[in-house]
Amino acid sequence: MSTYLTILGFNSAIPTINSSPTSQFLEMGERSFLIDCGEGTQVQLRKAKAKFSKINHIFISHLHGDHCFGLPGLIASFRLLGREMPLHVYGPKGIQKMLETIFTITETHRGFEVVYHELDKDYSEKIYEDNKVEVYTIPLDHRIYCNGYLFKEKPKERHLNMQEISKYKEIETCDYHNIKAGKDFVLSDGYVLKNEILTTDPIPSVSYAFCSDTRYLENVIPIIKNATVLYHESTFLHDLKEMAEYTGHTTALEAAMIARKAEVGKLILGHFSNRYADLTVFTDEARTIFPNTFLPKALEPLKI
Repeated sequence: MSTYLTILGFNSAIPTINSSPTSQFLEMGERSFLIDCGEGTQVQLRKAKAKFSKINHIFISHLHGDHCFGLPGLIASFRLLGREMPLHVYGPKGIQKMLETIFTITETHRGFEVVYHELDKDYSEKIYEDNKVEVYTIPLDHRIYCNGYLFKEKPKERHLNMQEISKYKEIETCDYHNIKAGKDFVLSDGYVLKNEILTTDPIPSVSYAFCSDTRYLENVIPIIKNATVLYHESTFLHDLKEMAEYTGHTTALEAAMIARKAEVGKLILGHFSNRYADLTVFTDEARTIFPNTFLPKALEPLKI
């Protein structure tokens, strides 16, 4: 199954007529992950025709409103839609108190369990794993505690070379799992059929790095090294570097420097200040350092 990223919103601070605050929908390894949940996320999910029921894990970078104010409404909608499956919410320490206070005051009753995974470490840690995907935190440097997230596909199984396998009657369907896992096959006479004969290389695994609000921070480079796609905030252009530093943000040029040093495949910029009407100035600046830089396209699934 291919990996697709749908950027639901990429604006900073406040929604506009044409853009929404940060939120992303990632489909990887037959899982559907929601990353950040700014105001209006559930509307954007409907526009993207994403299935609410498939979202079982939500990752919140930090507790500034433009990254989490859509979460209470989304969870309330899950209840109205008849959800029964547990929902796992990952985010900074305090996210449980924030949400449960809202639910208590508004008397929002849920028919499903919300499992909170509160984060407070200043180093990268694995916070989720299944048989196909791993998720790691990316500690960032913002005005409040903040993490990005790295999503990594596990190595995929090799593909069966049925033209070769069909030559050997001793190989049965029950043997396919071990062969796809990379094991050789031993015939009854002791002859070893090498795995590289019985299989072909798998499709390479991909990874996606989401770097939310942060100052320029080279500590992220070893964590996101060689990521297939990197989303990195770029609130300002480099002529406002001092403002970026003061407010805990990054410039487009600095985001490109991170992408180049981390040797990622593609850079997507986002979290633009509303002072800029023409967003192409961001790619113009970043491409001087990292040519494979792009603007986000809201609601358009991107194959990673």
